[in-house]
Amino acid sequence: MSVEIESHQVESIGVVAGLVWQYLSENEPVTLSKLSREIDAPRDLVMQAVGWLGREGKICFHKGSRSKLISLIEE
Repeated sequence: MSVEIESHQVESIGVVAGLVWQYLSENEPVTLSKLSREIDAPRDLVMQAVGWLGREGKICFHKGSRSKLISLIEE
């Protein structure tokens, strides 16, 4: 099954990935729930942006006391 992603969708994910990266640089580590509440974008775009950053090796996931946390990877 082939799924086409329109260029504006990819661009939107990239823009939100930038917002996620900026937020994490100022507020890490945070839960995915808090991140999706704090970023001014639809939740599905925030989750896609997290996937994008994860695939690029920019973020890491940590086990918190009750849920997973995400933060930027130090370069």
